Amino acid sequence: MPSGRWFLFPHLLGILAVIVLLAFAGPALAQEETRSEGGGTGLIEFLFLSVVGIILLLIYFIFVALLVWLLIDLRGAAMMPPDFIEAFEDAMNKRRYKDAFEMAKADHSMIGKVMTAGMARLQHGLQEARDAAEAMIESLRARKDHIIGYIAIIGTLGPLIGLVGTVSGMIESFAELGRGGTPDPSRLAAGISHALNATLVGIFLSCLAIPAYSFFKNRLSRIAIDASLMADDLLTQMYHSSRRPASEPPPSKTPASAPGVPAKQEG
Repeated sequence: MPSGRWFLFPHLLGILAVIVLLAFAGPALAQEETRSEGGGTGLIEFLFLSVVGIILLLIYFIFVALLVWLLIDLRGAAMMPPDFIEAFEDAMNKRRYKDAFEMAKADHSMIGKVMTAGMARLQHGLQEARDAAEAMIESLRARKDHIIGYIAIIGTLGPLIGLVGTVSGMIESFAELGRGGTPDPSRLAAGISHALNATLVGIFLSCLAIPAYSFFKNRLSRIAIDASLMADDLLTQMYHSSRRPASEPPPSKTPASAPGVPAKQEG
């Protein structure tokens, strides 16, 4: 299970995003009030009234949604539920292997799917069961890896889309200069503000996405390693336990044989 320090990292990242946005929102709103005097484009106007700003805003919301989803999904308690592991070990210790298999099959966590794959091949040997469990872990890890990869794409696309806005703003400003005569200062300021706002939002998005990608990548690796070790330990215990003779029942007044086990002959 991840430590509290690592578990708080995405929360701190989200709080940092809100603080920075609020820090920029104040000057942006003030700039909106004086826009008619200076002719610049405020951050709020850029985000909601320009094509590049709307695209960056949508990408930012997608990034936050991925952050929340991965934060909920990539937890040690979700991937390896303690209640399931405890119940599974209890069934295994009582030699109720069929119940343990059905329990693992009904559980949708990573360890449940891994144990289902391993137990299905356990009759062919311990090594084959381990290989099946490892293959399932790699398959589940690859699926989660694809989701985490979208954060890396966002971290790469953010500055590039911001650069598109930067170039378009500079083109607008140079077009005003190229008209000849005295350029309109408000149009020049609007183009330059558009360029700077696009650069700011794009770089800010990348600064959030890159550490988030590294964090979830490392978390997934730790969970996959823990699940692999846990599955190997459970499969090994089950394999050796199934090959040990069942312990004799305690003596009673009326001796009876266990189901499926022939009664002990006297004499």
